[in-house]
Amino acid sequence: MLNTADILETINMIRQENLDIRTITMGISLYDCVSDDEGRLCDRIYDKITHTAENLVKVGTDIEKDYGIPIVNRRVSVTPVSLVGGAISPDGYLKLAHTLDRAAKQVGINFIGGYSALVQKGFTRSAENLLAVLPRALAETDIVCSSVNVASTKAGINMDAVRLMGEKIVEAARLTADRNSIGCAKLVVFANVPEDNPFMAGAFHGIGEPETVINVGVSGPGVVSSAIARAGDCDLSALADIIKKTAFKITRVGQLVASEAAKRLGVPFGIIDLSLAPTPAIGDSVAHILEEMGLESCGAHGTTAALAMLNDAVKKGGVMASSHVGGLSGAFIPVSEDAGMIDAVRSGALTIEKLEAMTAVCSVGLDMIVIPGDTPAEVISGIIADEISIGVANTKTTAVRVIPAIGKKLGEDVDFGGLLGHAPVMRLNTNSPARFISRGGRIPAPIHSLKN
Repeated sequence: MLNTADILETINMIRQENLDIRTITMGISLYDCVSDDEGRLCDRIYDKITHTAENLVKVGTDIEKDYGIPIVNRRVSVTPVSLVGGAISPDGYLKLAHTLDRAAKQVGINFIGGYSALVQKGFTRSAENLLAVLPRALAETDIVCSSVNVASTKAGINMDAVRLMGEKIVEAARLTADRNSIGCAKLVVFANVPEDNPFMAGAFHGIGEPETVINVGVSGPGVVSSAIARAGDCDLSALADIIKKTAFKITRVGQLVASEAAKRLGVPFGIIDLSLAPTPAIGDSVAHILEEMGLESCGAHGTTAALAMLNDAVKKGGVMASSHVGGLSGAFIPVSEDAGMIDAVRSGALTIEKLEAMTAVCSVGLDMIVIPGDTPAEVISGIIADEISIGVANTKTTAVRVIPAIGKKLGEDVDFGGLLGHAPVMRLNTNSPARFISRGGRIPAPIHSLKN
């Protein structure tokens, strides 16, 4: 039964508390586009994307009008292109990146994900060819996003890939130095990457997915923060219950939009991603949720515990609202995209070491962190290795998206615009891990990976 109070509460969430659908993402398989001819491959991929996603933007706009629910982004994810490129040359992979960019612009979406490689256990020739031109692909395209999975709990950590990604991040930063090194903001390095993630930059259409699918990412940090504020000084058990109930309501909105979008587009509904995805807007911050829970500042002792409780409660509430939950699901802690995180970094309360500890209990990892532009590649590889090891040891997804902003020094502010926001350059431990990184090889999978 429809309840007037519930309807009014949802309207208030949208109008006053920044509730929105962060993204409708259409996943598209490219397996039927495979060709040994580079030109034919690019033509088939362009045609497949532009035909399959031609109504995605319109349907999203129509749902917004019909239900009054803001839908911020319409996106496409595709099969990791290193799996469909076959024997094409590095130049062929660069052409493919431009093809994805043209197709995405033709259908009017804001990002396309899937310029990706899965190298957790080693490199195929096609993955090597893609990675050879990855920095150029990020620099020469506008809305193509890339992800590279360098580890899994089952396979261990490919340290050769970790070393290489540190070098590729530095190269991407240099090639986009005139744009605040924004190329790095479109690149994520993963452990245990999910195959149905609707959020960028890490989205791709996994190998076990259907031909086409709709995945939806909901948001609502402001809604959760307001609910906690209204609860007052209740104990933590009661607070967890409030967060669960709020997450349930947020997810039901996402379920409605996902089901309606899938029906109108004539494709299967995949998953709801429950992640609390912040924005630079005032009142839309995960850091402010933690502070509303009782911390003086995000980064204070107790932050990891508060985040663990928040993440767990969001998932428990969300799974009651939808039978198909996936993606990353939990709480994101990007620095540049969260006003509270930015303030905590500026005040000195939040460091990269504390952020790393927080990633052990949240959805993903070190995200949208700006570091000095002269940071050596091996230090970036060390950051990746540390973060990826958390994911491998804990059988969870972790990731790194850092931006060495060329020409920027500690404390300077870097502005990316839009949802990517802005952030101060953070301090790093500059003691070199170069000898460790240069050893290469693989860090073996942990003993608890042997579950068969």
